[in-house]
Amino acid sequence: MNTEETNSFQAVDEGFTMIEAIAEAKKCLQCKVPQCRKGCPIENEIPNFIHALSMGNMGDAMRIINEKSNLPAICGRVCPHEKQCQGHCVMNKKGTPIQIGKIEQFIADFDTAMNLTREKLPQKDRGKIAVIGSGPAGLTVAGDLARQGFNVTIFEGQDEPGGVLMYGIPEYRLPKKVVRAEIQKIEALGVNFECNVLVGENSVNVDSLFHQGYDAIFMGTGTSVPQNMDSTPGAKLRGVSQSTYFLHNVNSYNEGAIGRDMVPLRDGEKVGVVGGGNVAMDAARTAIRLGADVTVLYRRTQEEMPAIKAEYEQAVNEGVKFKWNTSVTEFIAGENRRLAACRLSTPEGELVERFDRVFLAIGSRPANRIVSTTEGIEVDEKGYVKVVERPYGMTTRRGVFAGGDVVHRPQTVVLAMKAAKDVAQGMAQYVDAIKLLEAAKKVEEQHITDK
Repeated sequence: MNTEETNSFQAVDEGFTMIEAIAEAKKCLQCKVPQCRKGCPIENEIPNFIHALSMGNMGDAMRIINEKSNLPAICGRVCPHEKQCQGHCVMNKKGTPIQIGKIEQFIADFDTAMNLTREKLPQKDRGKIAVIGSGPAGLTVAGDLARQGFNVTIFEGQDEPGGVLMYGIPEYRLPKKVVRAEIQKIEALGVNFECNVLVGENSVNVDSLFHQGYDAIFMGTGTSVPQNMDSTPGAKLRGVSQSTYFLHNVNSYNEGAIGRDMVPLRDGEKVGVVGGGNVAMDAARTAIRLGADVTVLYRRTQEEMPAIKAEYEQAVNEGVKFKWNTSVTEFIAGENRRLAACRLSTPEGELVERFDRVFLAIGSRPANRIVSTTEGIEVDEKGYVKVVERPYGMTTRRGVFAGGDVVHRPQTVVLAMKAAKDVAQGMAQYVDAIKLLEAAKKVEEQHITDK
C-alpha cells in the first residue's frame, strides 16, 4: 500500500484529548429527567458516566458504561448519535448538544490504553452457551452472559472475530485496532472464540452443538447475503458488484492480507453507488479514497435517505456527488461484456451516463445455512428468523435463540446490541429453568430409588 492510500484511510476524527473530554463533560447540565438516556436504545447511564469523567474518575466512568454496553469504543464511533442520545440532549435548543459519542469513545479508548478495567467475574458454572457469529449481537450476548456466570463460546466463520465490525465498516470510520481491543475485553470476561468454524457446514450444526453439551444456542448471524438487481437488464455484467464485497476486499487490503490488484477498483474510474444507506456511504467514501470519481444514485429524496446525516455530509465534503430520485433501469455493456454505462430514470427524464463500475448497496438478507441444516427453526417469507416473547428471543426450536439483524432486519450496531441484551436475559431465564427442572427430576428419581 502506498503512503498516500495509507493516510487516506486514517480515522477522520481521532477524538478528544483529555482536556477536551473533561471540558465537554463539564458542560452537561445533569438533567433530572435525562432525555439523552431516553434516546439511547440500550438506556446507557449517560449523565452518570459524564459526571464521573468531569471529576476525572475514569474507572467509575468505565464501570458505569460497562453496566449497559459491551462495545463502547465502537458505539462511540459509529452510532447515529444525532438521532439518538445526542439528538435528545436539551442543549440542542441552543445548537450545542453535549458530544456524547466522542465522550464515550474517549472513556473507552482511555480504559484500553491504560488497561484500567478489571472486573470481578463469577464462576462459569451457571450453564454452557454457544453463540453463532461474532458481530455486535453475538458479542453482546456473549459479554452479558459471561458476566452472569455462563460458560460462553463464540463460533465465527471468518479467521478473525468481529463480523461486520471487522470486515464491513471502513478503517477510517472504525479502526481495526479498536475492534480488536473491544474483542479482547470480551475475551477477558472468559468468553472462548472458535474461528474458521462455519456452523451449517462440515457436520457442524445446531444438533452437533447440543450434542457437545450446550444448554442454549444464540444465532447472531446477521444478514450476510446482499440483495441484487438481477431483474434489471445487464445486472450480471462485469463491473457490477456488491458494495459489501468491495468493502471486505479493501479492509483485507488495508490489513495487508491481499494485494491492491484484488480490490475491484482502479484509480480514476467513474463509479456509481446504488443505494442511500450507511453501506452506500461507506462504499462511496472508500472509492473516493482510492482515486475514483463517485456518484451515489438514490431512488428517493435526500430527506428520505436512511444514512447517518454526518456520513452524508462527510461524503459531500470529500467529493462524492449525488443524484436524487434516480434509478438504474439498465446496465449497458461495452467491450468484453464489461459495464460501459447505465440507463437512468431521473426527474429530468431518461438518460444514459457512462460508468466504469457500479457498486450495489440496496440491502441484505439472512443466509439460510443454519436454518437449512436444522429442523424446527421457522423463518418468514424473506428468511428472517421467527422468535417468541417468552422466553424472549427463542426460535421455534427449543433452546435456540436469535437476535439482531437476522430477526429485526438490518439496523444499526446499537439496535442489534439492544435486541441482543434482551435475548441474553431470555436465555439466562431459560437455562436457569431447565437446570431447575433437571434438579427437581433428580430429587424425584432419588426419592423413588430410596423407596
